[in-house]
Amino acid sequence: MDRHTLAQALARAVPGLEVVATPEALRPFESDGLTALRQLPLVAVLPDRVEQVQAVLRFCFEAKIPVVARGAGTGLSGGALPCEAGVLLVLAKLNRILEINPMRQCARLQPGVRNLAISEAAAPHDLFYAPDPSSQIACSIGGNVAENAGGVHCLKYGLTVHNLLAVTIVTVEGDLLTLGGPTLEAPGLDLLALFTGSEGLLGVVVEVTVRLRPIPAQQEVLLAAFDSIRASGDAVAAVIAAGIIPAGMELMDKLAVQAAEDFVHAGYPRDAAAVLLCELDGAPAVLAETRERVMAVLRAAGASSITVSDSDEARLRLWSGRKNAFPAVGRLAPDYYCMDGTIPRRYLGEVLDAIAARSEAAGLPVANVFHAGDGNLHPLILYDANTPDGVARAEALGNEILALCVAYGGSVTGEHGVGVEKLDAMCSQFAPPELARFKALKAAFDPEGLLNPGKAVPTLARCAELGGMHVHHGQLPHPELPRL
Repeated sequence: MDRHTLAQALARAVPGLEVVATPEALRPFESDGLTALRQLPLVAVLPDRVEQVQAVLRFCFEAKIPVVARGAGTGLSGGALPCEAGVLLVLAKLNRILEINPMRQCARLQPGVRNLAISEAAAPHDLFYAPDPSSQIACSIGGNVAENAGGVHCLKYGLTVHNLLAVTIVTVEGDLLTLGGPTLEAPGLDLLALFTGSEGLLGVVVEVTVRLRPIPAQQEVLLAAFDSIRASGDAVAAVIAAGIIPAGMELMDKLAVQAAEDFVHAGYPRDAAAVLLCELDGAPAVLAETRERVMAVLRAAGASSITVSDSDEARLRLWSGRKNAFPAVGRLAPDYYCMDGTIPRRYLGEVLDAIAARSEAAGLPVANVFHAGDGNLHPLILYDANTPDGVARAEALGNEILALCVAYGGSVTGEHGVGVEKLDAMCSQFAPPELARFKALKAAFDPEGLLNPGKAVPTLARCAELGGMHVHHGQLPHPELPRL
């Protein structure tokens, strides 16, 4: 079917459906946050009712047309990259907060509700939604479910999967299916955990029920400065080893610190090699005791100075640098490539040194700003896409960093997902039997492979062409990698 014919057929099959079918109008949908990859869909549709989502999927299933679901388009792995011969299903119009239930401490939401809007709606009831990605002002809860998004406070309160009660999806055949239930322990197979983070391969989210939590009685932030990036990474492991679980721990290296300070003037020490932001929350008496323990650990780990917020205004100002770090770093170079990998906390200092060495060898600056508490790295590789080999060099360094994460017992993704960006990297983390199991799960939900085709799980042939890159996690660190 060509573009015009498909648009007319969808409009007839789904009354009232908004269909976008001209190349000019489709241009805003050609990529997600990974703008290096672009592709126009055949058509895009913007349903405003669940029934329309069902009808679109039924139509596409019967016609064997691929479908890619899209939320706010803030993803960073190409997970919402359109299919050239398919339909882009945009869920932005399904943006209603259906219910805030303070008695049960939960909220029912349509997938297009912004992450930050959940906490704003729950605040009058002294409640909040814990997972808070840096893009929370724009990203949608449906996309958060698809990618299992994290955020600053996920160290203590968990990722998206730990804060879900139920998700209603539309299957590839157009049927409604609810996973989970109104309580933390729903009967039957835990399909909710299976679906969370499945990147649109198993179904399309149309309703989400999330846990809300009481706003802590008191919150404060400690900002510790360090003279080396290695010491700052080791300090994170030391805090956790002391049996302390802060609400969040975020690390920024010198390049990120200086960029953020120039951008928002958060009060960061510009001469520090790295700063560690550590948020504590809880009852005032307990918090005071925990603060003293954390400060002692940080000093022992080599902190050259420690600043403690003395008001909510000061706390938010210190966080403003971290929350604005990505746009701040964007001022340092024409382009940057945001990586996403995870490593065990005990290797943080070692891996940060290794990234610095690879950055110098590649001749590309790297700004590190990331969720240190759970080892979720976000190296920002600075480059210029206008130079002949700019993109290729940035991608090559990114692949080196992902290989480093796997070699140290980590993962090629923490919260951004695999999408199309990390298909090759998946071959280094998983062996053929594991990839075959992933494909079997995909086939159980979508036997024709129509939902988000070509994403997240590489073909076995692709991995074979890469030369059997699989690394066993039991052999860490990888013997071929230098210990720095």
